[in-house]
Amino acid sequence: TAQLNGLSVDQIAALSPTQVAALSTAQIAALKTSQIAAIGTASLNALSVASIAALATAQVAALTSDRIPALTTAQVAGLETADLDAMSTAQILAMTSDQVASLSTVQVRAMSTAQVAALSTEDINAVSTTVVASLTTAQLAALSNTQIVALSTSQVAALSSTQVAALTAAQRASLEGTDIQSLSTAAIAGMTTAQVRALTQDQFAVLSNAQVAALSTAAVVALSTAQVASLTTGQAGALT
Repeated sequence: TAQLNGLSVDQIAALSPTQVAALSTAQIAALKTSQIAAIGTASLNALSVASIAALATAQVAALTSDRIPALTTAQVAGLETADLDAMSTAQILAMTSDQVASLSTVQVRAMSTAQVAALSTEDINAVSTTVVASLTTAQLAALSNTQIVALSTSQVAALSSTQVAALTAAQRASLEGTDIQSLSTAAIAGMTTAQVRALTQDQFAVLSNAQVAALSTAAVVALSTAQVASLTTGQAGALT
């Protein structure tokens, strides 16, 4: 690998995709960070998943933002958690929605709160419900109101009671009516009295009878007079 390691960045950049694809994982792993950064997008795309997985953390961090979109979804899925965690927010922002959607729950949980906050609304909407359900409370808290709004009803429905309880007041206020309706009864039951009381009248009005029945006694007792007055006959009848 000494010969390969001695090539200039211009020589590395001149390698064709076929030539780069012919390099072994050991050869790729031996390249300097400056050489990794010089690999063209087409050549980077030609690397095997094994070669991508063999990259050192510093090598992954050396990839410029314009190179990131060139990675295939299989290559992204092959990134080790340490490599993903070492990526800058600019690199994360450069990822396509398809690339983000290819990330596993293990990979996403390894991301920092800053990285999660850097995801675009399209990226957020692209992740699976399984990934959403695996987000840590710290990662959820890092999401902006705009990102919360971008969540689909099925993604919101995947949130656990612990996750819902961890949402900030501003985030909960961003939930749309269909999102509120999609929350599980367990998630509703896990809401604190302050969280329930903070629901707007519009949000409270869309709660199903089953969701109202799932409210804790303490939460019901803490309802505002406006919330009580807005109860439908069905919701009132669901109270135990």
